[in-house]
Amino acid sequence: MTISAGDFVEYAKLMDAVDPLSIFHDRFAHDDSGLIYLDGNSLGRMPRATATIVDDLVERQWAERLVRSWNEGWFDLPLRVGAKIARLIGAQDNEVIIADSTSVNLFKLAAAALRAQPGRTGIITDDLQFPSDLYILQGVSDFMNRSHTIEIIPSADGIHGPVEAIMAALSDDVALLCLSHTAFKSAYTYDLTAVTAAAHRAGALTLWDLSHSAGSTLVDLGAAHADLAVGCTYKYMNGGPGAPAYLYVRRDLQKSLSQPISGWMGHGDLFAFEPDYVPADGMRRFLSGTPSVLSLAAIESGVDLLLEAGMERIRAKSLLQTEYLVALWEQLLEPLGFRLNSPRNPNLRGSHISLGHAEAWRIDQALIHQMNVLPDFRRPDTIRLGIAPVYNRFSDVLYAAHALEQIVRESLFVRYSAVTTGVT
Repeated sequence: MTISAGDFVEYAKLMDAVDPLSIFHDRFAHDDSGLIYLDGNSLGRMPRATATIVDDLVERQWAERLVRSWNEGWFDLPLRVGAKIARLIGAQDNEVIIADSTSVNLFKLAAAALRAQPGRTGIITDDLQFPSDLYILQGVSDFMNRSHTIEIIPSADGIHGPVEAIMAALSDDVALLCLSHTAFKSAYTYDLTAVTAAAHRAGALTLWDLSHSAGSTLVDLGAAHADLAVGCTYKYMNGGPGAPAYLYVRRDLQKSLSQPISGWMGHGDLFAFEPDYVPADGMRRFLSGTPSVLSLAAIESGVDLLLEAGMERIRAKSLLQTEYLVALWEQLLEPLGFRLNSPRNPNLRGSHISLGHAEAWRIDQALIHQMNVLPDFRRPDTIRLGIAPVYNRFSDVLYAAHALEQIVRESLFVRYSAVTTGVT
């Protein structure tokens, strides 16, 4: 994208005026109308409809209907909301279910995949992976009596996924390839189909973390013939803080996989209360304990908004907005010492842009406390600007870039401590 400096403002005005997704902006809560919120890749805004759903759940379903509500919809929530998420990620309705957290789901599916691949001892991932996923893989290895080795393939530049090295590492000893589809720090996005096909040629199963993809980029698990996937619902799906996660298992694999946390909700007859575990058919076998109804119900309105907006339109706007931000970086911010820590190629990145700077932490604090811009920070020197196309405007992107420029030009960051604190 080539935009002259004098056209930046007019471009934002024009794009906001013709934006087909602009109708969704006011369907989210904006209590601080002056806040430029660019942290939807950490915690999405609250859909206004969520307040109505939660109010009904508390005041009527719980307060009035009590335990009867389990048979009036609560039991169906994990599969019903999971089926809606399936439509966002290119899966079938019977391949996705809501359960637990992303970390717990990753543990369950990784353990199931390794059990299903006897004689294979290798696990491959990369160093762009979200650290919690690495911890979980380490825990799974311990759970399997350390009979599996984890190979963490390094990225050459800390931005792009090491695709060629991963391809070279795939062998007939590899049981599982586990990657984040979109890297949490750089926003690099793997070619889901190509990497999955390479793993299958080596006889390995694939497990994808979609947390930074689903709801902002196009994901088609079915077309990619992906095996397994997990993801959170509180980022681009706007499900609320700590909202339950989801997991995907390709239909033809469901019966052959046994997950390690065999709780009563996954039993074939959960009210038989038999002493021996018999897994349910289909995705319900991947449930463990009682679902968290209050937080699970709050997910649905955010998912409904994304389905109404359409992932094709969301992705198209995301590409335009991230390209706009990169153009602003190139002309306004690169001369001030900002580095682009995301792929330059828009087809290789998700919906956040990472900018590096030697004073990134202090600049981040100035953005929050002086400019009313809320991004996030990742050590050691990266500011992430997360763009949620369903509610972020082009003018938000422009304002944030000008704020970064002003902070550095006027040295506004010098009043802040270099010591990182709290949630970033």
